[in-house]
Amino acid sequence: MNILSLQSHVAYGHVGNSAAVFALQRLGVEVWPIHTVQFSNHTGYATARGRAFDAAHIRELIQGLRERGVLQTCDGVLSGYVGSAEIGAAILDAVAEVKRANPRAVYCCDPVIGDVGRGAYVAPEVAEFMRRHAVPAADMVTPNHFELEQLTGRGARSLAEALAAIDALRTLGPRVVLVTSLVTGETPAGAIDLVACDEVSRHRLRTPRLPVAAHGAGDTIAALFLAHYLRSGSAAEALSRAAASVFGILRRTVDLGADEIALIEAQEELVNPSATFRAEPL
Repeated sequence: MNILSLQSHVAYGHVGNSAAVFALQRLGVEVWPIHTVQFSNHTGYATARGRAFDAAHIRELIQGLRERGVLQTCDGVLSGYVGSAEIGAAILDAVAEVKRANPRAVYCCDPVIGDVGRGAYVAPEVAEFMRRHAVPAADMVTPNHFELEQLTGRGARSLAEALAAIDALRTLGPRVVLVTSLVTGETPAGAIDLVACDEVSRHRLRTPRLPVAAHGAGDTIAALFLAHYLRSGSAAEALSRAAASVFGILRRTVDLGADEIALIEAQEELVNPSATFRAEPL
């Protein structure tokens, strides 16, 4: 399996491609990473050094892949943090070119906008680009609770409201939606929900909430969900496998008292999770 991953990259820590690439490789997936930015660390720290790349950089690298004659062997495209609408347009051009070369390729968009508690951490033009262009172009989207509400303009305070928002999101184009970090009125204290919906089913998975700043967890679960979906064809199966792995990694992070997710130390969780969670039909 070959996945083209267009995301941010950091030298220290595990967010964006620094999370997705290793996680996918550990599953035996060949990854072609293209970095939209390269920073010293994620921007949750007081400082972050580095630079964002421009659209020409993205297009030049795609041209190189075209010249190698490999785009027709690309099974999936994964995108994450987008620093500008211009970069986003270059990513969608790459998606379109891959799909021309291989119409069966799946595009998974992790529509990074913000998070509950922090609010939006991208420019308004990026959030608008996600709503108007990236989500409609995607086969699969993986928003968190905050992003689901931002993309649809709907609240998701109850499970029924969340499901209605997911349905609204699917009408924009994606056939598969995974919502992470979902907390509704029905979510017990000390727990967190994930919901996956496709054309034929809706499933919820619940895990304990862990006391950890999970920078990179969303990037990791999006990558794992895409890979497991491509292999199984089942959103429920992909949800169960991806959530179990990320929970195990986060639990190991807590045990170590680490500031960054313990992706390397807990890498066995990617292939042999220590906890099992089964998605329940809704």
